[in-house]
Amino acid sequence: MDLALLRTFVTVHRAGSFTRAAALLGLSQPAVTSQIRTLERQLGRPLFLRKARGVTPTSVGDELAHRAAPHLDALVEIAEGGLEVEAPLRTLHLAGPPEFMAERVLPALVGMTGTEGPTVRLRTSFGSTDDVLEGLAAGHHDLAVATRRPRGTLLSAGTLCDEEHLLVAGARWAGRFAPGAVRRGGAEALAKVPVVDVHESLPFARRYWTTVFEAPPPEHAALVAPDLRAVLSCVVSGAGLAVLPRYLCEDALLRGELVTLLEPPVPPLRTYFVAVRAGTQALPHIATAHEWLLRAAVAWG
Repeated sequence: MDLALLRTFVTVHRAGSFTRAAALLGLSQPAVTSQIRTLERQLGRPLFLRKARGVTPTSVGDELAHRAAPHLDALVEIAEGGLEVEAPLRTLHLAGPPEFMAERVLPALVGMTGTEGPTVRLRTSFGSTDDVLEGLAAGHHDLAVATRRPRGTLLSAGTLCDEEHLLVAGARWAGRFAPGAVRRGGAEALAKVPVVDVHESLPFARRYWTTVFEAPPPEHAALVAPDLRAVLSCVVSGAGLAVLPRYLCEDALLRGELVTLLEPPVPPLRTYFVAVRAGTQALPHIATAHEWLLRAAVAWG
């Protein structure tokens, strides 16, 4: 059986689409379709069911993928790693939310660039979870940090860390509350305080209000800035209150520039996942970055 046909088959199986598989393989869609048809003729069984959007594997297709994929991945690892005494210089393309990448991920990976000449080049893209996972699936990134676990078989992901969210305000606004006022009054106690968030939909405030206060979120924000670091600066400057990750505002809290308005028994958490395309986990530069991030996440906790 032709290994090229098997490689195309496994890529289609993981991608769930001839079009997406063609982009990952650097082939035209008709070429991918032709290779799958050739493999189906050789086996005498259909491997995929065509649907309006993409394809789904038949039971025979699932069985073949289960048997073939690990061996193909091992061959790719050997081919990519090579047999040289010194590994080739590789470029690792990362993607994730800008604040978390800047404050957590990139500092954890700078050692991969080497102190006596780089061993890996790092290239970074910022974006929302939907954007970075779409880019990872399309082959634009090698590794992505996301706030939800991807669906399907093309991408695999593991838990990286949990991020605690705090309700904070600048000292001027916080000073207006008597001790325990927010705990006793809940969302109503905050009704006249301006809200700062990253989007008009108030994603951070909405989640906090829903989970902690069990109340509807504020109707609108006084200030919207599409970067949590800008939100932090605005709140420190007296713009109002915000819900921010602890890692991002901890220094401002220690300096007294911010005050925590409430310490709920169970604070809201947001989970980060580190995702890669199936079949690439064992490539040395991706595996190393994955390992370094998991090791760093222990310290973040």
